[in-house]
Amino acid sequence: MASSSHKSDQLLALIRENKPMTKGQMLNLIFQLSIPSILAQLTSVLMFFIDQAMVGRISVEAAAACGLVESSTWFFGNLTAAASMGFSVQVAHHIGAGDFAKARQVFRHALLVTTLLSGAVGLMGLIIAPHLPLWLGGGADIATDASIYFGVFMLVLPFFQLSSLSASMLKCAGNMRVPSAMSIIMCVMDVVFNFIFIFVFHLGVLGVAMGTGLSIVIGSLIQGYIAVYRSPILSLRREGERFKYNNIFVRKAGKIGAPMALQSLLMSGAYIVCTVIVAPLGNIAIAANTFAITAESVCYMPGFGIGEAATTLIGQSIGARRRELCRAFAQRAVALGMVVMAVMGAVMYIFAPEMMSLMTPSAQIVDLGASILRIEAWAEPMYAAAIVSYSVFVGAGDTLRPAGMNLFSMWVVRLTLAALLAPHYGLRGVWIAMAIELSFRGTIFLARLLRGRWMRFQPEASN
Repeated sequence: MASSSHKSDQLLALIRENKPMTKGQMLNLIFQLSIPSILAQLTSVLMFFIDQAMVGRISVEAAAACGLVESSTWFFGNLTAAASMGFSVQVAHHIGAGDFAKARQVFRHALLVTTLLSGAVGLMGLIIAPHLPLWLGGGADIATDASIYFGVFMLVLPFFQLSSLSASMLKCAGNMRVPSAMSIIMCVMDVVFNFIFIFVFHLGVLGVAMGTGLSIVIGSLIQGYIAVYRSPILSLRREGERFKYNNIFVRKAGKIGAPMALQSLLMSGAYIVCTVIVAPLGNIAIAANTFAITAESVCYMPGFGIGEAATTLIGQSIGARRRELCRAFAQRAVALGMVVMAVMGAVMYIFAPEMMSLMTPSAQIVDLGASILRIEAWAEPMYAAAIVSYSVFVGAGDTLRPAGMNLFSMWVVRLTLAALLAPHYGLRGVWIAMAIELSFRGTIFLARLLRGRWMRFQPEASN
């Protein structure tokens, strides 16, 4: 691991030092940064997978309660991710330009602003928690558990923010290993805590929430400590460097992060609308939808892992003003993502029943879930194109138009089709709409990537 880390650091230095890179070196660097990130993403999915499997053993109602508010937890979690990326993209640009001191100043501002933001958002979430399940169309039999699950997540949201910020900062500095290792550690803690709270103390859905929340708190504190005190590039314990508020960093973060936050707001809103469309289909459909989403994430999380590597490489290439290198990294990362997710889609198609049966003993849920996973499998390569292309654009600081593209695809294409098909084809109709929309989204993102206009969005040179 140490030799691999040293090699990736050497290759990243070639970007900053404006030295030529061969095709083999570029692919090697993409792989070296992607693999730890893919493992981290898969481990995160495994944590949700384990949560769902444990909940599925409690009851169908418990599974439906967690599934009902899952899209809402994504909504608030995505807001924290957008806030983190608004600052971490700047860090990648400054590191690419060789200005490590300015990168650390951005990090200081990020810690202050995101802590205040996540605290305010978490408080808002706690206020709406008692009412949210009924707003989403859930029945009285699952409303209390759903409120509890959502409320606990809101309590730990500031820690979730710290984890997100620390991980994104380390990744943009080229350190994919620590976030990957922390994801594995958090997954192990989640399994242990969930087992204790669910099966020893018999706390049901509250136990699931407490187990996941406690793992987030512990993991965020460890990862935050490493980013703030131990990172060679980001460590804030340096003589002569003091915090001095600079609104330029915050404004830039807003310019980059605001479209992402708005996108997260409206995309998560769209997922909530999807939940509203699914809810009248009954608890079996809600549970099957939730478990299938978790199972599908095993296939698309490698795309997000490759996308995170692409954000780092594009960000540092943009900071170093290396346009052709930036284009080469973008095209190779997207191609790799499409190949990997095509393979994962084929695996999901073949083993859909087995994936569903891992999470629930209900034959009805397994049959319905397997059928919708096989519908979705066909769209995985184009979904990869959208995921990695979007990450490329984020690394370049180009977030406004891609956000609009995501929103148009989701709200106009997916929701319209889902509303039309659900009454006739049930949950399968909702997932047919999803597969069509993801294929459309991948097509328009590929078109923008190949046109290259996203590379116009370049930061000012470091002082």
